[in-house]
Amino acid sequence: MPAFHNMDIGLVEKIADAVLYEGYMLYPYRASSVKNRQRFNWGALAPKTYSDAQHGTESWEMQTECLAVIGDETNLKVKVRFLQLTNREIGRFAVPLSEMSADFELVQTLDVGGRLYQAWQEAVEREVVLPAWDVGRSADVDFPFSFPETREIEPIRDGNDQIAGVLIRTQREVSGEIRLSIRSRAGESLKKITVLIRNTTPFENAIVSDRDAALLSSIVSTHTILKIEGGEFVSLLDPPDEFAEAAAGCENKGAYPVLAGVEGTRDCMLSSPIILYDYPQIAPESAGDLFDGTEIDEILTLRIMTLTDEEKREMRSVDDRARKILERTEMMPDEQLLKMHGALRGLTKATKAHYG
Repeated sequence: MPAFHNMDIGLVEKIADAVLYEGYMLYPYRASSVKNRQRFNWGALAPKTYSDAQHGTESWEMQTECLAVIGDETNLKVKVRFLQLTNREIGRFAVPLSEMSADFELVQTLDVGGRLYQAWQEAVEREVVLPAWDVGRSADVDFPFSFPETREIEPIRDGNDQIAGVLIRTQREVSGEIRLSIRSRAGESLKKITVLIRNTTPFENAIVSDRDAALLSSIVSTHTILKIEGGEFVSLLDPPDEFAEAAAGCENKGAYPVLAGVEGTRDCMLSSPIILYDYPQIAPESAGDLFDGTEIDEILTLRIMTLTDEEKREMRSVDDRARKILERTEMMPDEQLLKMHGALRGLTKATKAHYG
């Protein structure tokens, strides 16, 4: 069976990162834009109580089911990744202070010394790695996880080293469980693997709370990476004939598992909330993350170039990710921009058969 090489890991992680931050911020990459004030998040699992209050329109669980052909010794490793949102608020003092005080007013923006500070929902990457499991054994085991509530206050100082305001970053507790199930299908050598992720975070006042409040107790951009040693995964998009019926019986909820890594290998699956094909890749012409999969790199890059100085100032102040997009775009050489214009791949020689 093929080994899981570091190169394979790099390919999978690049795709997984693209999935992780898809929709994190959208063009025009400003906190004041409507798209970024009313944000849509892929793979968001809300607390169960909020999901129930919304009559299931907001999911609280995600299920991945896939198939694997095992050998004498087959081990499975499962990693669940998601974003935990951080609420960033801005506090302003009526007059600059020499020492911190709790007497501040919450504002959406604050300009100090020419630098703009804005309220925003930041994100922290989280991952839960399950212990390696012998796939030859049936399984039905739960793995709980939890990340605690945190609150940090950072002073904003002016040119005279006085405290003009504060940044308040708050994370609510998020907790959940991952259930791993393994069952035989069509003989002992074929196994169905189920990974069920649930958000069990306590959430009060679910009926009257809005979605923004629920997002702070949600896990966002949730996806699963499965790695197998001593066995092979079966493509659910193009299964062999002998496994077609078993593949059709896999029930995936909010997740789309595909083969990932070097094309032709079958030791890794990526299950994401975004529909992908087997062996997805990042286009080599892409200069970096843009987080907005509804557009193409060239259009987004050209649009960023047309932003006014004030719009770029606001974009730069959203967070480090937006700032890096702007800096990369402003420093992009002409030849890199030309590469985005188009590429031809997979050309074949024309024959009469092509023209009927």
